[in-house]
Amino acid sequence: MTASAQSTAPAHNPDLAKVPLIPRNALFGNPTRAAGKISPDGEWLSWLAPKDGVLNVWMAPFSNPDDARVMTKATDRPIRQYFWAPDSRSLLYIQDKGGDENFLLYGVDIASGEERTLTPFDNTRVQIAGASETIRDRILVGLNNRDAQYHDIWMLDLNSGELTEVLRNEGYAGFLADDSLVIRMAIKPNEAGGMDYFAVEDGTVAEEPTESTTLADSLTTSPAGYTTDGQTLYWIDSRGRNTAALIAENTKSGERRVIAEDDRADIGSAMQHQQTGEVQAYSVNYLRNEWTALDPEIGKSLDFLRDNLKGAFGVQSRTRDDTRWIVANDPLTEPAQSWIYDREAGSLTPFYTARPELEGAPLQPMQAFEITARDGLTLPSYLTLPAISAPDAEGKPTKAVPMVLLVHGGPWARDAYGFNGMHQWLANRGYAVLSVNFRGSTGFGKDFISAGDLQWGKAMHDDLLDAVEWAVERGVTESDKVAIMGGSYGGYATLAGLAFTPEVFACGVDIVGPSNLQTLLETIPPYWVPMIRQFHDRMGDPNTEDGLALLKERSPLHSAERIVRPLLIAQGANDPRVNQAESDQIVDAMRTRDIPVTYVLYPDEGHGFAKPANNIAFNAIAENFLAQFLGGRAEEIGGTLHDATAEIVTGAEFVEGLEAAQIRNEDA
Repeated sequence: MTASAQSTAPAHNPDLAKVPLIPRNALFGNPTRAAGKISPDGEWLSWLAPKDGVLNVWMAPFSNPDDARVMTKATDRPIRQYFWAPDSRSLLYIQDKGGDENFLLYGVDIASGEERTLTPFDNTRVQIAGASETIRDRILVGLNNRDAQYHDIWMLDLNSGELTEVLRNEGYAGFLADDSLVIRMAIKPNEAGGMDYFAVEDGTVAEEPTESTTLADSLTTSPAGYTTDGQTLYWIDSRGRNTAALIAENTKSGERRVIAEDDRADIGSAMQHQQTGEVQAYSVNYLRNEWTALDPEIGKSLDFLRDNLKGAFGVQSRTRDDTRWIVANDPLTEPAQSWIYDREAGSLTPFYTARPELEGAPLQPMQAFEITARDGLTLPSYLTLPAISAPDAEGKPTKAVPMVLLVHGGPWARDAYGFNGMHQWLANRGYAVLSVNFRGSTGFGKDFISAGDLQWGKAMHDDLLDAVEWAVERGVTESDKVAIMGGSYGGYATLAGLAFTPEVFACGVDIVGPSNLQTLLETIPPYWVPMIRQFHDRMGDPNTEDGLALLKERSPLHSAERIVRPLLIAQGANDPRVNQAESDQIVDAMRTRDIPVTYVLYPDEGHGFAKPANNIAFNAIAENFLAQFLGGRAEEIGGTLHDATAEIVTGAEFVEGLEAAQIRNEDA
């Protein structure tokens, strides 16, 4: 590993100075390569890689991987999501502007290199509504250019660019098409807080639903697609059970059979036959992701990969004839790698290492634990310890160190086992890092989700407090040496932690977190409006007296005067989910009361930071903030502000080195 970073390691922890400092750039800068794929016809390899410092799509012939060329021309925001057209004639990607999440679809012809905007509309967010194995030159897209709340369905000819309207959306949250690109199902929220599923024939939606869910199953039940012949419809379904099972429904008879189920966790993802669409393998992710094969030949391939790869792996791209796979490999304490797997030859060929600068770096293993909440609920959790507190044979730390409680967003999402750049960064700075799947997190059954209903800032927060107590009792940390940090819901949890339990955490870092749940619900993106009933049922209904009172009670803004510990806030000005006002409000409330707060605003970002320079600049500020108030070490802020768009709205004086960096940036 190459490292020229300078550290400000605290004098009271000389052991930490012996561990090489991993530069922020190595963890959060552009990867050398990422998102490797193979074209459906097997003729081309593709990946994301920097061009003039910005991630773009590259490709090369499979027969000559060194003959690479860049296919896109992004010069500002990185391209983060792309895919192959089914006919292998073009590369497709989506991109927004400044983080506004109005994603448009772009296509690049691989023969001519011509790039076109395939959905050339203002204030529009495209959705991919259907793709086909047998009709390879067209896809279905959803466009909300007519009504921002609803996506109409259009047929897109990928080669001519022609758009033809297929179905006008009059109030539905989504649609499902078969392999013939025919819409066969419409999905609409219902008054029970769940979804109604309507049959669609000849473009006409039936008046009565054929299937329905209530709130309890709304996040754990959904159709998962048809087989190519249209005779089987797969469901991920929790109705009549707790964890979601994989169900196969005969579309003619209606007969259903259980393909896979697990009492610990929901069925996660599936591998399907490239031509028939039949499920060949499925995964379950409880503490770790585990694959089970249904098809014997797929089972042999998965066994081969388990035997020949270190750590975890996943199949991220397959040829149409399924002879070649692109396999992502996470060795956990080494940089991620990508491999080309030839199933017929039984060979693995290196494709690339995502971050070769991390080779030899002191990366730390992640440990998985079950933590018991005060009411007996089991919380699947993940802990990474710094090198100076390496676990013993029983997984217990050898010494207590400061800890960062890193809270995931959503909250209807989850933390998972594997390489985590945030965990590695913070552990390298001397902190234990704990991520907790608190109640309301997804993946562990509907009962686990429902346990979080109307519990923002209450039982969901109690789970975090119980996890901190567990860490203290286990000797991971000391009770006065814990910070709380997170983005989105994790940012809310940070604000709630400092406002509702002001003496628990030594400091907090809030990234795009809402401070006022009432205004959060009033300003959600228009395309989320069809789902508003679920938000009200799970958070609190502002249209009722009790619901409004609940939202105000659980809003950190209304308890801002209780905050006594240092707080760092970051916000994207273009965030459509958590508007800038959410950060402005609590910063203003704290400044009015002369409560110290540091506020960093990014004018060209949205819900999180897409540009590596902005991400690195904020992490530079954050690690110096944590070092000052928690006692780890930090790489100097240096010139990171010069390369970023960060505006220090207030509180530069509360982070060591930030005022000086700001002055240098202004003078440059």
